[in-house]
Amino acid sequence: MQIMKFYDRNEELEALQEIEKLSAEYAQMSVITGRRRIGKTTLIKNAFTKIPFVYFFVGKKSESLLCAELTEIVRENLNEDLGDFTSFPRLFRTLMNLSKRINYTLVLDEFQNFRYVNESIFSDMQDIWDDTKDESHINLVVCGSSYLKMKKIFDDKDEPLYGRKTARFKIQPFSIATLKEILSDFNPNYTPDDLLTLYMITGGVAKYVEQLMTRGATTKIKMINAVVSLGSYFIEEGKELLVDELGKDYGNYFSVLASLASGKTTRGDITANCGFDSGGYLDRLDKDYDIVKRARPYLMGEQGKNVQYILEDNFLNFWFRFIFKYRSAVEIQNMAYVRDKILSDYDTYSGFVLEKYFRQLYRETGIYNNVTNYWESGQKNEIDLVAVDDNEKKIIIGEVKRKPDKIDLEYLKTKAGKILAHHKKWNVEFIGLSLKDM
Repeated sequence: MQIMKFYDRNEELEALQEIEKLSAEYAQMSVITGRRRIGKTTLIKNAFTKIPFVYFFVGKKSESLLCAELTEIVRENLNEDLGDFTSFPRLFRTLMNLSKRINYTLVLDEFQNFRYVNESIFSDMQDIWDDTKDESHINLVVCGSSYLKMKKIFDDKDEPLYGRKTARFKIQPFSIATLKEILSDFNPNYTPDDLLTLYMITGGVAKYVEQLMTRGATTKIKMINAVVSLGSYFIEEGKELLVDELGKDYGNYFSVLASLASGKTTRGDITANCGFDSGGYLDRLDKDYDIVKRARPYLMGEQGKNVQYILEDNFLNFWFRFIFKYRSAVEIQNMAYVRDKILSDYDTYSGFVLEKYFRQLYRETGIYNNVTNYWESGQKNEIDLVAVDDNEKKIIIGEVKRKPDKIDLEYLKTKAGKILAHHKKWNVEFIGLSLKDM
């Protein structure tokens, strides 16, 4: 089994290492968020190497058990015997006092889990932080995968830790350039469809990429086979990711997400498909959970009603479209049936993913201030790519197809009539993009 090295994250590494240096003079509290499996823990362990390092995963255990575990880790990593504790706030005060004479990093991973342990921990930590931080030399790093819970802890004005963070990071999936680098390392002769399948299944989520690459699943067929094999890591992953986040009402949320993955993008269509009013669920998936994006076409303002809902996460889109949809076959372990469904729908579904791929690729150039798509009411005059550079008064309008001979730039120009009318003196370029351009 080939081991995957640490890739990318250069900007994050540089910023975190600068914070590590600052902690020698002033106490730091960095908040790091990002979906599960994105690579937060690996990033942290690669970033903080210059001073003593304590990493602690906050499990859903009793407070006394957590204290016993953390004091043991401190003993092993800092060679400091802190004694016995049954109260985390008392232990935290001791750790803050320790940092007055030792500059060290303390990582509290899945920090939001303290809410299950003892609700008062957050307010106690606030009091202790405010009381000791001016004399402390701690590099405190708190991580969390629950978007809603971490947002509430640190961004809600009524919560005790509001305003205490000194830095905030939201870790994103690997860039397309990094995905290309990884796939090239594991399969130097990869095809465009191999790259597209890797993007389609993983969306650049580090753990998913690692699961495929280290098992030799480096081609389109091998990746699909790996995902739907017996005992596959991916089969239960969608459910495991979301059930705890969405709570006991997850069944209705799953119906909404499955509708989105099947191509339903308007509230009316989603409601009709689910059989219940989807509006509240869509709003919470957008604003509270950051799973769904509310999208408007280029040129439409915030008040415009021509709205589509998009399931942004590539893996979740894939999981709901194929694994959740065909869960009856999964339950009886008929994985061949699911694989055949994926392959029969591959050209259609990957065409949609290819559009997203090129929009992301143009965003990652850093040239354009807005990269999006365009459509008019009733799904008319759909345009796959609109990349806008306001500084240079330049706009790129693109059509994306798997096969280049399916691209019709003359028809694209007619569909872009309203965009052209809005940019009469701009430099407008029409382009066609296909698999060969990946």
